[in-house]
Amino acid sequence: MNENVILTVGNTMMGDDGAGPYLAQLCSENPLPNWTALDGGSAPENLVHQIRAMKPKRLIIFDATEMELPVGKIRIIDKELIAEMFFVSTHNLPLNFLIEQLEEDIPEVIFIGIQPDLVSFGFPMSEAVKSAVEFFYGFLKEDGSLNEIARL
Repeated sequence: MNENVILTVGNTMMGDDGAGPYLAQLCSENPLPNWTALDGGSAPENLVHQIRAMKPKRLIIFDATEMELPVGKIRIIDKELIAEMFFVSTHNLPLNFLIEQLEEDIPEVIFIGIQPDLVSFGFPMSEAVKSAVEFFYGFLKEDGSLNEIARL
């Protein structure tokens, strides 16, 4: 089993909130070397038991996140900020609780946010967000260092 897992979060029916599931789709169509991707949808907490059983050393949680940045910008968000920030969320459980649960068993949990444009029912994903997800997929495929991604 891969030591690296990507847990994507989001709802494809909510415009740019579909960024996470789109990344999972790209990974399913053309798997990344050394990574396992799981689509957590809008209830990623339902996959906690599966992730724990995989025993990864590194977990990336990828989700559309309101960060007041230009659309499509990608940032690593420090755990301390997640609880403080206001997230426009379609998810059942706040992500800081999910991260705390997973940190009990996984040495490195990294939350990566992508700035959405429109998160609203029935709208398509914006081209800027779609392009940014494709860039991030390519970045991981080329074995890019997460240290190259800016922090919020």
